[in-house]
Amino acid sequence: IYVPELDEHYHSTFGAIEESLHVFINEGYRSVSSDPLAVFEMGFGTGLNALLTLYESMRDGRQVDYVSVEKYPLDRDICNRLNYEEFFPGYKKSYFSLLHECRWEENCRITDNFCIHKLQADFHDLHIDRLFDIVYYDAFAPGKQAEMWSTDILSKAASLLKPGGVFVTYSAKGQLKRDLVSLGFRVEHRPGPAGKRHISRAVKKDD
Repeated sequence: IYVPELDEHYHSTFGAIEESLHVFINEGYRSVSSDPLAVFEMGFGTGLNALLTLYESMRDGRQVDYVSVEKYPLDRDICNRLNYEEFFPGYKKSYFSLLHECRWEENCRITDNFCIHKLQADFHDLHIDRLFDIVYYDAFAPGKQAEMWSTDILSKAASLLKPGGVFVTYSAKGQLKRDLVSLGFRVEHRPGPAGKRHISRAVKKDD
């Protein structure tokens, strides 16, 4: 999906599923052993990260509480044309539709293991009084939406994490890593998926 206003795609043109599996599941979800597991996602977008996390919770049996914020939800017509589930023949095709049918601002249980709460809001104005084990940071690229990578916004994302929690994103910009270090993270330089040399994974230090 291409956004002409930002001259940017929603996912890597080398493969949306491959990128999300590598960045958010392999380097995020699977790196944390908490059960139940609380996940916060910056940018619901197409719902792909939520879908992959749902499938992962079905695979390993963990309880997942998933919260996602999105200022501009995609039109349902666009979502209906996405074919992600064709790549996962072992799962019901209805799960992706259920994620999009869930009403915004309400808790929605998709399976016994997975509950999602979608928030239609600007992250700048969002108030959440709880902590998470993982933050999936999936905003548009720093060169396209610089305000979402400012120190103030990153600090707000950091405040949502428990000590020892993981912040993971596809970006590996030097400024991002320096900002995360200044916010009390131990930053790891991780190999990237196809089309990217590196990504960023950061662990919040104990107070």
